[in-house]
Amino acid sequence: MNLNFKKTYKFAVISALYITLFATVVVCLLCYFFIKSEIDNLIWIASIFAISIFTSSLFLMQYRTEKFIYQRVKKLYDEISFLDSNAIINQPVNSDLSQITTQVKKFATAKKREIETLNDREEFRREFLGNVSHELKTPLFTVQGYISTLLDGAMKDKNIRKKYLERAEKGVERLIYIVEDLDTIAKLEMGEKKLDIVSFDIISLIQNTMDLLEMKANKKDITLTFDSKYYKPIKVIGNYDKIQQVLTNLIENSIKYGKERGSTEIGVEDFGNNKVVVKISDDGEGIEKQNIPRLFERFYRVDKSGARSEGGSGLGLAIVKHIIEAHNEKVYVKSEFGKGSEFSFSLEKSETTSSN
Repeated sequence: MNLNFKKTYKFAVISALYITLFATVVVCLLCYFFIKSEIDNLIWIASIFAISIFTSSLFLMQYRTEKFIYQRVKKLYDEISFLDSNAIINQPVNSDLSQITTQVKKFATAKKREIETLNDREEFRREFLGNVSHELKTPLFTVQGYISTLLDGAMKDKNIRKKYLERAEKGVERLIYIVEDLDTIAKLEMGEKKLDIVSFDIISLIQNTMDLLEMKANKKDITLTFDSKYYKPIKVIGNYDKIQQVLTNLIENSIKYGKERGSTEIGVEDFGNNKVVVKISDDGEGIEKQNIPRLFERFYRVDKSGARSEGGSGLGLAIVKHIIEAHNEKVYVKSEFGKGSEFSFSLEKSETTSSN
């Protein structure tokens, strides 16, 4: 045990002074009344005795106090089994109660936060497993139902057979879609997919993505447009295919949750520090404030009932977040319920970027 005697402890000093004062007075009285010592000799005896008793009392009080507190605190640590007792033994013993109290409070606060984090993770795990089960169960039961019906005799009718097989195929496609999205997220999280970073024109990529989704937007009479005219390319660096996937997911969401005969606008703006921000804005139903922090969780849906009827794996925004973070960039969301939403993400400019 390493003892620290360099520091003066108020408790030990005051206690030693009381002991010294009391013992010296007693000794002086005894010498005066029983030994009949002269005053000069009495002063010498009292001085030597006082110094001896004070020094010994100070060290004994300090040592005992430190040992007492050390044993109590160590026992507390051992009982809660959070700390390694060797870590305490190797440290100087500290008898400053206020410091010990502060350390214990910090320790308790840290453990409380750790427990809350573990509880949150456990809750997320349970919710995630429930969502995965639901998402996989729906198409599986659909496929099983159609195949069972065919095996029970409906297969003899050519029209029913073709229709049910086509519906079963759609269920299998949905299963594949969900599994592929889960695999994508898992690989992004583990860093298995190395991004092939290149320089490309983000304006051209946005236009290509809008062209691919034009038919889907037309079904709801939603207009896909740029927020302004871009006469020159805006070069950025990133993985071309992954950024196209991000744009596709965000624009599809704006169509899915957009209002009939509405619009989706895409724009690119300077973001400072040699970056640009890509914005996808719609005038759809918007998102309630309490749902915004959880939007990028896997399988989290704002509309628990209607969203599944729109299709999708429920993993689109989670994939967006992981892809953008894999580029060391950030994704943002602003929304006002009933008025629309704006999703945006940053990208680094290419050195050859031309201003629009």
